[in-house]
Amino acid sequence: MGVKIAVFGATGAVGKEMLTILAERLFPADEVHALASRKSMGVELSYGDRTLRCKNAETFDFSSVDLVLMSAGGDVSKEWAPKITKAGAIVVDNSSAWRMDPDVPLVVPEVNLDALDGVGKKRIVANPNCSTIQLVVALKPIHDRVGIKRVNCATYQSVSGGGQAAMDELWTQTKGIYVNDPIEPQTFTKQIAFNVIPHIDVFMEDGSTKEEWKMMVETKKILDTKIKLFATCARVPVFVGHSIAAHLELEAPMSSGEARDLLRESPGLMVIDKREDEGYITPVECVGEFATFVSRVREDPTVENGLALWIVSDNLRKGAALNAVQIAEGLLNKGLLGKAG
Repeated sequence: MGVKIAVFGATGAVGKEMLTILAERLFPADEVHALASRKSMGVELSYGDRTLRCKNAETFDFSSVDLVLMSAGGDVSKEWAPKITKAGAIVVDNSSAWRMDPDVPLVVPEVNLDALDGVGKKRIVANPNCSTIQLVVALKPIHDRVGIKRVNCATYQSVSGGGQAAMDELWTQTKGIYVNDPIEPQTFTKQIAFNVIPHIDVFMEDGSTKEEWKMMVETKKILDTKIKLFATCARVPVFVGHSIAAHLELEAPMSSGEARDLLRESPGLMVIDKREDEGYITPVECVGEFATFVSRVREDPTVENGLALWIVSDNLRKGAALNAVQIAEGLLNKGLLGKAG
């Protein structure tokens, strides 16, 4: 028999993408249930060539499924994940609620799949922050080869990372500017159309935002506690696709050519790096793709053993839904879920 799965938060952008990717990757599911709040009951959602009707998560019998992919926000996850695991299912959660819990694996399958062996403690697996995921996929092979001492990065994050309301706000403001409508920020703190906002999530005491803090602590938990990381995270007027300019200080020398060759043969990565017009990837080209793309690989002469990368990925896919489905595949392959027939 195959696995029985529920997608909790199925009407959101990431939830819809989870259903799409489960179908695209032919995940061996006997049953797939779409769950959301009561107000979304009956909403029709696509799952491959099938149509699912959304069910009320509050009345769903979670003992009837093996796995729940959650993308319903941190507060919902904190309330419901323990109830779901008590009923017998494993939860893969896309929110930040469980990421730093020492008893919950924080997993990027290309980087630390073996961390899934610890899932038995709470039966919850956490999906990292979207920018963290694409960053560590690119850092992993370099760290394994020569070691990374320090990372300084600037992110250029699309509005879809803020949900549907953020995407709607960019669309409304962009249209409004052309007809001289007043700009009234609601989801964002400032105008997002034709602008860049160096502020994602709340500010912390040291002046960092929580998004920047997440990248630092999550990278340490996933990759290596000794790596130092500093980030500046900005929201840009792009609908889908996050970009990162990452500057690395390595433990030992690595040329740009060596880095290109290494990254080309590493899982989950695609290197597009020609030193000519259009010889690099932008968010527009990454939308709908599974890979994390690396371009602009350069040696940085301003620090000893310096290397610079431009890293781009579809944040709704690898940054969220795809990573969650890959975790589900890892759980299945390790025999931690119901076995496919």
